Amino acid sequence: MTTRARSNFALAEAGREFWRHPSPWALSLTFAGALTTRIVVGDWQLTDAVLPALMVATFPVLEWIIHVGILHWRPRSVGRFVVDPLLARKHREHHCDPRKVELIFMPWQSLLWVLPTAVAIALVAFPRLGLGLTYLVCLTALGLAYEWTHYLIHTDYKPKTSLYRSIWRNHRRHHFKNEHYWFTVTTTGTADRLLGTYPDQSTVPTSATAKDLHGATR
Repeated sequence: MTTRARSNFALAEAGREFWRHPSPWALSLTFAGALTTRIVVGDWQLTDAVLPALMVATFPVLEWIIHVGILHWRPRSVGRFVVDPLLARKHREHHCDPRKVELIFMPWQSLLWVLPTAVAIALVAFPRLGLGLTYLVCLTALGLAYEWTHYLIHTDYKPKTSLYRSIWRNHRRHHFKNEHYWFTVTTTGTADRLLGTYPDQSTVPTSATAKDLHGATR
């Protein structure tokens, strides 16, 4: 999967490889725990339906912000120090070698603070525990959807539906056409269109730094 394309790569094979990596397990276990606790707590209200709908609707914008602001962070010097977060460094490696499977997923080191932070927000930032747990269930479900979609796009699995084909094409343009556009992963033509990074691809030049973000190795 890291060296050459395979025309017969099946969805079941992709699924088996997906579960060999830490982030799907970490997200799914957190999801299962949050969902079980949410059912036990009860106290269902209208906001438990409204909040997931809002989170799903705004998720493409969140993807865009994280992709642009964190993953495409340009290293900056502050005095004698260089500010270059792990997520940004790993993402540059991912652009350099988009077929290297372990670089597709969220780094396990980041999960050590991302998931505890999400749990803490669920417990303290909402007016009632049930709503916080609803938030955590939805957030981890969206995280799993993101990891699966991103992973699948970078495998040799070929699109079978028009919806997935458009998402697949959108992200591959970001990697192989121009890294300054097409930042969403799980959707196409949503946040990119809203935020001005969804041009007609025929008008966009092929970037010399799509595999070398910011020309970091030059």
